[in-house]
Amino acid sequence: MPADAVNSAEPVDTLAVRGLSVAYNGVDVLFDVELSVAAGEVVALLGPSGSGKSTLLHTIAGFRLPRTGQVWLHGRLVASPTAAEPPERRQLAMVFQNYALWPHLSALDTVAYPGRRRGESRTRARANAMDILERLHVGHLAGRRPADLSGGEQQRVGLARALARQSSLYLFDEPTAHLDTHVRGVFLEELATRRRETGAAALYTTHDAEEALGLADRVALLTAGRIVQLGTPEQVYNEPVSAAAARLTGPTSVLVPPGSVSSLLVRPDWATLGGDQPARVHQVWFRGTHSDYLLDTLGGRLLVRASGTPVHRSGEQVSWSLLRSWPLLRGSAPQ
Repeated sequence: MPADAVNSAEPVDTLAVRGLSVAYNGVDVLFDVELSVAAGEVVALLGPSGSGKSTLLHTIAGFRLPRTGQVWLHGRLVASPTAAEPPERRQLAMVFQNYALWPHLSALDTVAYPGRRRGESRTRARANAMDILERLHVGHLAGRRPADLSGGEQQRVGLARALARQSSLYLFDEPTAHLDTHVRGVFLEELATRRRETGAAALYTTHDAEEALGLADRVALLTAGRIVQLGTPEQVYNEPVSAAAARLTGPTSVLVPPGSVSSLLVRPDWATLGGDQPARVHQVWFRGTHSDYLLDTLGGRLLVRASGTPVHRSGEQVSWSLLRSWPLLRGSAPQ
């Protein structure tokens, strides 16, 4: 059987990354990455800056060559250390962090371009483009060129162009980083609509845990060029493989109960004020809808979240109780 053949009896993922390592100037920045995205699935790559998220997307898109491993699209081998299809033949759409808009085209013509490439008439392509721009609240900027747009406006035009592509796979490189909260919600809603209507898959990088957990079917936690955990949002949040992995998805505390050699991971809402455990309030933050209390307990510092405004001050003696916890393997205590 040829090396790039696929068993037709097996379902074919939209994207399959196998044993992928990528290097810059001879230094590896991605290590043995294994990842798949099924048709209609959204996978979020969650990790800090410098973790390798953008490098992975650029390699999948065809802008970098793997040092080891393979990239498959729709069951077709498109990249290996010795050969790669050019980006324009990979049938995917990518939104870059730097927008990558054409300086000579208006916003309307930029978004209409994918439709024109598909063979749509100029009138139809521009009508569809205008509809997408309106949904992203930049229809009034249709006649402007990139030099006349703010960074956030350019980002929305770039998102609109990607959505107009009608691709089976979207690669989003932190697409909402420059959007305000309202427009971010509009874009995520539009992405969900496109996904339902077309069955498109998406690989979505972000350093925003709330966004990743709320958007994705599965979340890959990426740090220092390695995927340290891959699972559903509930799995990576509730059952992290380590304290370091847990911190990627939100605030966490690690307690070592007196007399125990094991550690317990506790999220802020997994504990409550009031109970049979003594503590001293170290610090308090009012967050609007809730207040966060950092407590000094017998097992270590613990962050507890309570609704409403603060009712305790720093230095006060309080009590608390544990609602749930997640045991950590020995050696995965705080770093």
